[in-house]
Amino acid sequence: MAVSANLDFLEFHDLSAGAIAAILDRAGALGQAWRERRMPKSLEGRRIALIVDDGGWRNTTAFDLGIQAMGGICTHVPASLGGREAIADLAGYLDNWFDMIVIRTPDLAALRELAANARAPVINARTRSNHPCETLGDLAYVDSKRGGIEGLKIVGVAPDANILRSWVEASISLPIEVVQVYPDVWHVNDPALLNPNFRLSTDMRELEDADVIFTDSWPGGAPEGEVADYRISAEVLDRCRQDAIFIPCPPVARGQEVTAEAMTHPACRSTAAKAFLLHAQNALMEWIAARPELNASR
Repeated sequence: MAVSANLDFLEFHDLSAGAIAAILDRAGALGQAWRERRMPKSLEGRRIALIVDDGGWRNTTAFDLGIQAMGGICTHVPASLGGREAIADLAGYLDNWFDMIVIRTPDLAALRELAANARAPVINARTRSNHPCETLGDLAYVDSKRGGIEGLKIVGVAPDANILRSWVEASISLPIEVVQVYPDVWHVNDPALLNPNFRLSTDMRELEDADVIFTDSWPGGAPEGEVADYRISAEVLDRCRQDAIFIPCPPVARGQEVTAEAMTHPACRSTAAKAFLLHAQNALMEWIAARPELNASR
């Protein structure tokens, strides 16, 4: 079990600022290699389990594609952390065959239990509590455009949910400022996430000097009148910095958290940013595969 202790990526701040910087830098290089169709075979011989226990398609498809492009063996495992097998037993069975486990599953606590019992490093491909790979991909895109991330002001117009929480996790370990702008009732109040680089606001003027703006879906069952003032429109984006990067989180509900016009505004980089999900995840897997402590165990 000790092998995976420092190599799991369950929450964004599991990795140090230095490790994240290296991964972001490498994501840019792998993005260029992808475009030139000359991907390195840095996962050659690695056997990676891909478990999709909670729907979705973007990042799990990117994991599958990236593993193959870098020479690894990807196997879709039809397992569940909520199934009949005890999680500790499942971890042992997976360790028999795999060098790494990528899993998208609802419950972060169950994912932690899997990681605690597995020797193979575990990557969180999304839970209902957080989505660290999504944030890693967005940061890789921003890094490629800005040449770094230090000192960025990142504003999330979003409720307390998995997208926002992963940005808050990132603020724990990275030199960035994250601001949640939303009505008080949906503010993050988890003591484990509160830190000096994260603050709360209800003021949409926070967007005007932001480097990066992101959104998430409206909270389920929320009356439109309570959240309509937090809808991102082209007019809102016109008041922001000319070099601001707007990344609405898919699936985007036009007419709810964003307007249709906001999606065609020059600041909106959703498609370009999400391309980096592949490159960042590839860089993460490559970084894990290259760690001496993992190779010593093989």
